[in-house]
Amino acid sequence: MDIKQLLYFITVVNEGNITSAAKKLHIAQPALSNHIKNLEEELDVKLFHRGPRKITLTEAGEILYTKANNILELKNSIRKELEDSKSGFKGTLKIGTISAIDADFLENTFLKFHKKYNNIKYEVYEGITPEIINLLFSRVIEVGIVRTPFDKTGLKTHYLKMEPMIAAYKEDDDLDKINSHINIEYLEGKPLIIYRRFENLIVSAFQKLDINPYVFCINDDSRTSLLWANAGLGIAIVPMSSKNLVLANNLKYKIIDDDSLSSQVSIITLKDSNLSTVATNFIDNIK
Repeated sequence: MDIKQLLYFITVVNEGNITSAAKKLHIAQPALSNHIKNLEEELDVKLFHRGPRKITLTEAGEILYTKANNILELKNSIRKELEDSKSGFKGTLKIGTISAIDADFLENTFLKFHKKYNNIKYEVYEGITPEIINLLFSRVIEVGIVRTPFDKTGLKTHYLKMEPMIAAYKEDDDLDKINSHINIEYLEGKPLIIYRRFENLIVSAFQKLDINPYVFCINDDSRTSLLWANAGLGIAIVPMSSKNLVLANNLKYKIIDDDSLSSQVSIITLKDSNLSTVATNFIDNIK
């Protein structure tokens, strides 16, 4: 199995059939079919369900498609970094980050780092914490910016400051009467919109007070929570660093006073990995 075979395989998947893929790759259709057949024989798996007009992936094909894309992305990153070095740049920082990063963090990390190392270029991948961790283990990125809680197995972690959660809402007469901070009891009975990864954390905080929260919506991204809150469907519970997104959505917010209801942004790398000079300098700059 080599890079060319993986490229052929990905192209067939993206095009949906051998004919279109062969045209895009500028090779003969029988030759492409043989490459795919040889790949299946080498891996001893069936990669496609072949229909009359379109082919679909088997379970094994889905796994290979994900891994093959990661491998090609890594190859492109290596090539780009070598080209940068050859042309006089100092390298490229390949970093993955959660989307809800506030302006202060951006200024205190990336802006300061850029001023110190102004020849560095960036490849930034955005996603939720599990996606960033997968990119790290796939070695597509060297550094991840994620949020607790997460499985730390195989990771080296540098924690930043602890931050509280906030309750973001469109209109709520009860909350409007209260100052900038609220106790969690004020949210009893109100429709809550929460990020799935915080579900246990939030529910546990309520249950410690013998309150069963009304969880109206559970989703996979804090931006979705704020979108629903902006539609007036409920109250979104998100980390304080999402404040800028809250204000951008013209939402109001209250800081929740509960020590157990908090999280941390964390900088992660692979344990025992040999980081590039660029990544090492970035980590040192944060510390």
